[in-house]
Amino acid sequence: MEQEQEQQEEQVQEQAVQEQQTEEQTVQEPQAQEKPAQEPPEKTRNLRKERVGQVTSNKMDKSITVSITRRIKHPIYGKFMRKTTKFMAHDEKNDCKIGDTVRIMETRPLSKNKRWRLVEVIERAK
Repeated sequence: MEQEQEQQEEQVQEQAVQEQQTEEQTVQEPQAQEKPAQEPPEKTRNLRKERVGQVTSNKMDKSITVSITRRIKHPIYGKFMRKTTKFMAHDEKNDCKIGDTVRIMETRPLSKNKRWRLVEVIERAK
């Protein structure tokens, strides 16, 4: 009988120690969460859209018109069709000629219609 009482007392003491340890861990966890409040992360620029197309007009000063052709499938008939989109792009050096293949990148609005800028001339017109 005395042995059983001693065992019960030991179990109660072990449980009390375990409860104290878990309480200490729960108290320590919020402190650990407060510490990582560091500097705000650096702002990174979003990825810019890039397109490849043909120069269709360069008559403006420091501006070009680029036609981008894509093939889409007709939703009902399944035939592939060509869709052409024209973009106005900024050409700082007036470098492009009609027929050049160029890469353009999205940028902030530069004028009423210009939201793209010339990145590189991929291939010169022959």
